[in-house]
Amino acid sequence: MIISRTPYRISFCGGGTDFPSFFNQETGYVLSTSIDKYLYVIARRQIGLVEHKYRINYSSVEFCKDIEEIQHPIVREAFKLYGIDFPIEITTFADIPAYTGLGSSSAFAVGLLHALSGIQGKYRSKHELATEAAHIEIEILGRSIGKQDHFASAYGNFNVFRFEKNGEVVGEPVFYRREVKESLNSHLMLLYTGLKRDASEVLKSQEKNQSSRMDNLRQMKSQVFELRQMISDGRKLDLIGKILHEGWLQKRELSPLTTNEQIDSWYERALDAGAIGGKILGAGGGGFLLLFAEPHNHAMIKKALPDLFQVPFQFDEQGTMIQHYSQPTV
Repeated sequence: MIISRTPYRISFCGGGTDFPSFFNQETGYVLSTSIDKYLYVIARRQIGLVEHKYRINYSSVEFCKDIEEIQHPIVREAFKLYGIDFPIEITTFADIPAYTGLGSSSAFAVGLLHALSGIQGKYRSKHELATEAAHIEIEILGRSIGKQDHFASAYGNFNVFRFEKNGEVVGEPVFYRREVKESLNSHLMLLYTGLKRDASEVLKSQEKNQSSRMDNLRQMKSQVFELRQMISDGRKLDLIGKILHEGWLQKRELSPLTTNEQIDSWYERALDAGAIGGKILGAGGGGFLLLFAEPHNHAMIKKALPDLFQVPFQFDEQGTMIQHYSQPTV
């Protein structure tokens, strides 16, 4: 039996430049980090005395005799990609609900491939896992999502990811001192809006407008270099809030589905209560609101947003990992 643990991610800036419609024209950049909220995949190889070869447990339970019968698209395509032709049971559970802007589907794809690699007794690097997970979701399933989430969940920690014109993704670690990371963590608030949305639908809308929004995306990309320098230098950290705010204003221009009156109201109330800046994570339209504020203002901000649930978090440094491995006996 294998248990993989894969972190969710927070993207700070550069989102949208990880789409082929952007990086096929010019190099994309995203700065992100993983956090200590995880998605777990349990993969258990079964003996042959089972009625159904494949059992998949998630929000539904599937019993299938053939791969093509599997309804969960990522599981089905992962089994086909890795040639899973033996009785197996897959179970998944997570710290955070899906469709909330923290890259849950990508974390699942990476974690599933990691678990299946272990079941097969094969080593695959984090880069290989992320590349294959992105291939499944984007190229095989045709989802309108970027590549950043797969690499952020696979690699872990703070990284700048570079998206080349040929489709290659290069991860560049962001250097920082421990006290700088702790200070950044203490300034951030993660608030759940309770609004779920299909990221693919929001991103389809953004892609339709992308040709006319290239300048917005270029400005969002330029923030990656500013933010990386601030984190590495450990100076002017208060300006991170300003960068997040400016990035959110640019992101809102990408699609009318990125925000709504309720989200705008929450954000304005947060600013009035002392937040310096922030953004809706992921595609937008719901999910989590990330805010940057001086720690002494957090209580006031929470008081101003009583209908939002705060989720405490720390930064993850490991990325996807195998938490448990027991040698298969069949």
